[in-house]
Parts: sequence; C-alpha cells; structure tokens
Amino acid sequence: MATSGSKDFELDVSEYIEEAFERCGFEVRTGYDLKTAKRSLNLLLADWANRGLNQWTIKQRSVTMIQGDGEYALGEDVIDVLSVVVRRDSTDYSLGRLSRDNYLTIPNKTTQGRPNQFFVDRQVNPNLKIWPIPDNSTDVIYYDALTRMDDADTFVNTMDIPFRFYPCLAAGLAYYLSLKRAPDRAQLLKAVYEEEFQRAAEEDRDRASFNVAPKYDYYGSR
Repeated sequence: MATSGSKDFELDVSEYIEEAFERCGFEVRTGYDLKTAKRSLNLLLADWANRGLNQWTIKQRSVTMIQGDGEYALGEDVIDVLSVVVRRDSTDYSLGRLSRDNYLTIPNKTTQGRPNQFFVDRQVNPNLKIWPIPDNSTDVIYYDALTRMDDADTFVNTMDIPFRFYPCLAAGLAYYLSLKRAPDRAQLLKAVYEEEFQRAAEEDRDRASFNVAPKYDYYGSR
C-alpha cells in the first residue's frame, strides 16, 4: 500500500478560523469576521497559559549573578518560573521556592551567601528574587521559564503549537466563536473542546518510568 511519506500538515491562522466558522455553521465573509476570530484565538491562547497547557514553551535560561544583587529581570514573555538551580564550581544546587509572604518576612534581605531560595515577582515585567543574595559574580543561575505562546498575528502565520494540539485549538476556537455567533451550538462545541483539551493535556504530561532526584544535602553548603 502506497503512503504519502509526508509529515508536514500544518494550518495557518486563516485556516483555523475557517475551520472554526464551519463548525459554527457559518462561512468567513468579511474582514470583521477575521478580526473577531483572531481576537478570540488570542484569548484562547491566554486561557491555555492559565491552565498551564504549554510545556513546549518551557525554555531553560541562565544569568550570571552579580555579587550583592538579588533581583534579576525575567522578560515580558515569562509567565512563571518552574525551577531554579545555581551552578557553583560545576555543581548544581537546587533553590526552594518562596511565596510572596515568606519572601517579605525575610528579616535581612541583604545577607550574602550561596542562594538557596527564590521568589518570582509576577508583575507585568516579572523578576526573579533570590536569597541569600550572591556572594560572588561567577555563579550562574539556570531556570526553567514557562513562556508565552506566540500570538496569532497575521493570518498567514502558523501557530506555535505541536501537531498533537491542532484538534484542540480548532475545537477551542469554534467554541469561543459560538459564544458570539452560534449560541445554540455552544454547549455541544464546548463539550467537544473540553474532550480535546483533556486528551491533549494528558498527552502533554511528563513521562518517566523511574525518577531519581539527587540529594543536594550531600554536597553540603559552601
């Protein structure tokens, strides 16, 4: 049996919009149809970020610390920081996460040493606060940043999502559009979307048959 040998199927923004309109029982006819659908698509992506459904946007980043400086800008694209380690003399030491309240109650925030805790200040321009503040300018912080997905900008752009999420995106956009254009189909389209979302979310989980975590206490403090 002959197969295509092709694995490059990909939809651009306009094709997702067309698919979503068809599920609502309509056709894209005007420029406003495209505009309102693109707005809904970007709102859908924001909802995915709130649900944490974007493992493919986790980026490992690093910054060389500066002695006496305990605050580092993360960038506007960062939604959250999942984990942080400080590398000293080729050894990585894990940092524990602090809540806002716990960070605020640290009595002396100018104490210097090897950082062992961090707090993510999730402002419009988020930053990473570490404690104790660095006692040298040679250690490097490595952190896993959960970053924003690319917006649906122009209609010929493709979306910043893996292949397995295509059905979920199409179903989600159809549901969002139904709220505005086809409320009689909203309940059905929501059910389809939630089913696709659940399937995609389960597929996107980390998988490990056996996980060994290093015991950092073994290394002692420096």
